[in-house]
Amino acid sequence: MRARAITPERAVEEVCGRIDGAPREAWRRVAVDGAPAAEPWVLADALVGPLRAAGRDVVRVSARDFLRPASLRYEFGREDPDVYYDEWLDVGGLMREVLAPLEPGGTGKVLPSLWDSERDRATRARYTAVRPGGVLLLDGALLLGRGLPFELVVHLTMSPAALARRTPDEEAWTLPAFARYDREAEPLRTADVVLKTDDPRRPALVESV
Repeated sequence: MRARAITPERAVEEVCGRIDGAPREAWRRVAVDGAPAAEPWVLADALVGPLRAAGRDVVRVSARDFLRPASLRYEFGREDPDVYYDEWLDVGGLMREVLAPLEPGGTGKVLPSLWDSERDRATRARYTAVRPGGVLLLDGALLLGRGLPFELVVHLTMSPAALARRTPDEEAWTLPAFARYDREAEPLRTADVVLKTDDPRRPALVESV
């Protein structure tokens, strides 16, 4: 693989082109996957305006609003990287409330958030209807390898050194989970678009040789 340096603006254009190039009859479920240090929500947010300008209906969802309750996340301690990897995300809730409604023949009604992890209670959000041809933009970490259905996956990769440097000290315990993710989910191989984001001001598009 090789990395081609691009600007953040060009990265948005590249991803928008991949999304908007698809037929408009069906919904598009797009994941922007990356460790918190890579700030995947920044790219997901940046895609909203251009896609809406292109006539696409867009709904934004963050995986951090689909975490499991604290009693389940912290059942085996607050700093267990394997539990963080395997148990923190409410995969069933994300599938049921966000991804399945956008399957062919689905209702098109998406719940934008389910659980407020800071207050540890349901968000009581209302469902949002997504018009046919609309786009779901989901940002989050460790999204691949879980059987979640996406039409397009953008993965933000970082070198181990950059990831460690940009991860706050209080979250350093999560680093083994991301090393495991690279080994088991192989996001560099399975994602549709890979952006190297060691320096967010100078991303690079990773391409197969």
